[in-house]
Amino acid sequence: MKTLIIYTSQTGFTKKYAEWLAEKTGGDLLELKDAQKKNDAFFNEYQAIVYGGWAMAGKVVKINWFLDKASSWKNKRLAVFCVGGSPNDNPDTETFLKNMLTDEQKKYIRAFYCQGGFNYEKMNTASRIAIKMFVSALKKKKDQTDDEKTMIRMISDSYDISDIRFTEPIVRYIEGDE
Repeated sequence: MKTLIIYTSQTGFTKKYAEWLAEKTGGDLLELKDAQKKNDAFFNEYQAIVYGGWAMAGKVVKINWFLDKASSWKNKRLAVFCVGGSPNDNPDTETFLKNMLTDEQKKYIRAFYCQGGFNYEKMNTASRIAIKMFVSALKKKKDQTDDEKTMIRMISDSYDISDIRFTEPIVRYIEGDE
């Protein structure tokens, strides 16, 4: 199945997953900024199109471009994956996935989450400041929950928990094995 993986990445985690997916599927890889320049005929040659973005403030960055296009690609195998700093087994990721797409979009797009990490050195200034302010506010909070304490420990410094095995469900879906 001819597959296209489109992605946007700020710190490299989403790019890493996109590259792993392209390698495993034999698919073509395209950064979002380049995909946005392509005409509709370009996308017609693909049977599967995957969009990957990173999580920020409970949303997938720049997903609207893909979702707007996807409504005319219903005859294709469509998937969205999001890379974030939370581990895949965090219960919040399940909620995040449920809210990523509308009920209508869920009929023709499958959503996935892949744990990534934080790389403060590669973050843009606005993102770095926003996260540091969030950590600071959590640290100042009285009666922190265990989840908040864990979050403070996790996002206070850069870390990488990405793992190629989290691409397996996406690959199975793209290949029609799921």
